[in-house]
Amino acid sequence: MDSKSQGRVYFLDLGLVTYPNVNGRILSCLADGSDLRELLTGMKSFPDGLAIDATNNHLYWTNMGSSVFADDGTIQRCDIETGKNVVTIVPTGFTHTPKQVTIARPSGEQEKLFWCDREGMKVMRCNLDGSCIETLVSTGDPNIHKGDATRWCVGIAVDTKRKHVYWTQKGGSKGHQGRIFRAGLNLPSGAMPDNRTDIELMFGNLPEPVDLEFDETTETLYWTDRGDPPFGNSVNSAGMEGGKAGIKRRLLVRKLHEGVGIALEIKHGRMFFTDIGGGVYAAKLDGSGKKILCKDIGDCTGIAFYSAL
Repeated sequence: MDSKSQGRVYFLDLGLVTYPNVNGRILSCLADGSDLRELLTGMKSFPDGLAIDATNNHLYWTNMGSSVFADDGTIQRCDIETGKNVVTIVPTGFTHTPKQVTIARPSGEQEKLFWCDREGMKVMRCNLDGSCIETLVSTGDPNIHKGDATRWCVGIAVDTKRKHVYWTQKGGSKGHQGRIFRAGLNLPSGAMPDNRTDIELMFGNLPEPVDLEFDETTETLYWTDRGDPPFGNSVNSAGMEGGKAGIKRRLLVRKLHEGVGIALEIKHGRMFFTDIGGGVYAAKLDGSGKKILCKDIGDCTGIAFYSAL
């Protein structure tokens, strides 16, 4: 496979090795791990989630903020080829601690950014230019429920065909309190984000689920888990055929070092994932053929796949 047809993998490094003088980075490599490049460096606000707008060649990322207490998270964008033209899409004051972000175009609607706000305890969305910021789900009041990790929204995925949004509430560190929920993309008539009646619990008592991806071709949900072994530090999947949970979880990959980011590349039947231990990996969608693309590269979080073809 030539370099152009491989596509590129983009991923984030929190840059904690120089803490407290953090040096977050956006890096990329070819899908086989070669041609490692730095796209952006010197990021001070703990980048976490990454999403690609292939149509406009834009790369979006979330910044958790200067600290978890500061309530100064943002979402930014740059040109994917050069890292130039950095624009703040969602400024400080609209999202507390934004985590995983994804781009989706639900059937019959325009493309939007969807993300989870951890300490803000929300599932949110907006237009790609940052307009029309909405809260879809509110799991608590940050002033009242501060520090309650069972309410923290972290990972997010969208089923555009059935118009569902999935998200994780990870619970305490290694706490086996993790849950994955699902709700409609639009609020039910008369409902507010904090009293929706259409929220479904898909999985509970997970070690510590983090990021999500959804394969619409097979109606399969994938997620990383950074909790304790044997079921944590892993990549997992579950079938959602017919819009209903297949409930049976499949453990696909084990022995990660604080697994976080995940990205699917359906055309070639593969996935890419990261861990805080500094690893960037690839595997087939069934978890076989695990390969290390980069190791000891930093403190890796969000990941996304880009094909220019």
